[in-house]
Amino acid sequence: MKLFKRTLGIFAMALASLLAAQPTIAQENMVDTIKKRGNLKVGFATFVPWAMRDKQGKFVGFEIDVAAKVAKDLGVELDLQPTAWDGIIPSLIGGKFDVIIGGMTVTPPRREQIDFTDQYSTSGLGAAANKQLASKLAWPADYNSTSVTFACRRGSSPCGYIERTFPKATLRQFDDMGLGIQEVINGNAHVWISAEPFPTFKSVQQPDKLFRANSELFEGGFEGMGIKKGNPALLKHLNEWIAKNQVFLKERRTYWFSTQDWASQVPAF
Repeated sequence: MKLFKRTLGIFAMALASLLAAQPTIAQENMVDTIKKRGNLKVGFATFVPWAMRDKQGKFVGFEIDVAAKVAKDLGVELDLQPTAWDGIIPSLIGGKFDVIIGGMTVTPPRREQIDFTDQYSTSGLGAAANKQLASKLAWPADYNSTSVTFACRRGSSPCGYIERTFPKATLRQFDDMGLGIQEVINGNAHVWISAEPFPTFKSVQQPDKLFRANSELFEGGFEGMGIKKGNPALLKHLNEWIAKNQVFLKERRTYWFSTQDWASQVPAF
């Protein structure tokens, strides 16, 4: 009986080890899976100038350039998967795409859900405020008031920042950045907060309606590519790609974030 129990215990341990090893074996083949499939499925959401449609309806922007080069260097086609921002992490976990390349700031709550690559871009928030409503308000103290309304993109880091920093204010969230900033322009909200350079671009475009509530960037962070947890080979490949492409990343970021040479390519934003 003791021999039987001992044998059964050894068998159970061996079976458990085998089952534990199977997902790792499968997961480590993710890069090969992408190559065999022939395309890299990239999840992203549209926001200026990270990703947007040009006048012909084609997606352009910093993230599109990055995604296109990642796919090209893998030797596969790029399969863009535009996704609502507040559903992008669940869609990744659900297997809709292989990677998020979409200006996603790395935060502790997001790290609990998915894995991130090393930093490939940096960012900070900016605030574009309505001149008529907010020109006499001092940043940030006067904005933490029940009489102030903020606008942000639903599911984005700025919304969380607003809730933490201005708990007394009203928060309105929008799926579309254009609609959100338009509410500020129309005077239906005091201030829009999002990653730069969008707030600065809009303030320059609408100087009679908008101004920068704060001239300095705040809540600085960095972006990483997001992948489903437990894919070490894909994570390693993407980190190596980032390390090898620093010059490319810097050049593309300068073009999209420090100039508006591309503005004529896209509809008014």
